[in-house]
Amino acid sequence: MNKTVITVVGRDTTGIIAKISTFAYRHNANILDISQTIRMGIFNMMMIVDTDRSDIPYEEFTDGLKALSAEIGVDIRCQKEEIFNMMHRI
Repeated sequence: MNKTVITVVGRDTTGIIAKISTFAYRHNANILDISQTIRMGIFNMMMIVDTDRSDIPYEEFTDGLKALSAEIGVDIRCQKEEIFNMMHRI
């Protein structure tokens, strides 16, 4: 399984989760876990997806999320799970 951690931060607006979920669906990425909070109008989400069956290479997947980030006005970051875990190890 190729787990990818997607984090999203920005001003809350309608459709953020829908647009990112739709992007994942269109590229055969399976959503394994998702959590989101909104505090004082700031949207924060973490989504873990399995990209094993993605129809595009990982780099194109992350580039597509960067383009979506600009389109919807939020910061979207994408990392493979093993890199995410190494960066957040104590």
